[in-house]
Amino acid sequence: MNKLSCLLLSSSILLAGTLTFAQTEDFNHPWTDPTTAIVLDPYEGNSINWNEVATDTRVVAVIHRGTIGSRKDTLYKARRDEAKGRGYKWGSYHLGKPGDPIVQADFYLATIAPTDDEVMALDIESLDEDRDMNLANARRFIRHIREKTGRYPMLYANHAVVKEISLRFPHDEVFSKAPLWYARFKSRVTDFPTATWDTYLLWQFSSEINCVAAHPENCLYRVPGTKTDMDVNVYRGSVADLKSKWPFKQE
Repeated sequence: MNKLSCLLLSSSILLAGTLTFAQTEDFNHPWTDPTTAIVLDPYEGNSINWNEVATDTRVVAVIHRGTIGSRKDTLYKARRDEAKGRGYKWGSYHLGKPGDPIVQADFYLATIAPTDDEVMALDIESLDEDRDMNLANARRFIRHIREKTGRYPMLYANHAVVKEISLRFPHDEVFSKAPLWYARFKSRVTDFPTATWDTYLLWQFSSEINCVAAHPENCLYRVPGTKTDMDVNVYRGSVADLKSKWPFKQE
């Protein structure tokens, strides 16, 4: 076999290995397993009937928007007190916007005043730098949170953002330590890029993007007490596992 053939064969083996990993049960509608934990991530625009939510015993955690750019979510504190009072695991996220990421990180921390049992997260919605925080600043935000709290926040990112991070920041010492909160609104994923993360910690699989009010029967999962606009996430593990590992400290 000549050198070119060997090179092509090696590339094919590596590619096949990546695709095989992407087709594991982690990426094959895991929410259909009745033992897996479900996490909600609302913001002030979502309605919640807590008594009805409580009938779904797989929902054990809530990650609520705390801040967006330089603005506070108006329902954050009230919902935090309600959810924690009902025994739910709690977390928050900052929706990153253009501008100084250190100022945004400090504003986020001052607003949420996180306790040791709460998850923190940074939400990067797109690669549009005119609309959302860019990746270099996201890295600075994450590192600053780590310096201030001793913990890495999770990173919420859709497939395009994860793919770009994998291309530009493979095996990065900052991004790779931020547990991945993956947004992909489909039942099965076969092309997850693995240069920065091996897999996700949370997968946001349902939202108003693929769960529309006109056809709720097509929604992948419905949580009682919420409407079709609620973002729903699956945890890569059981209810008991999530309860024991929350808030996923990365030190």
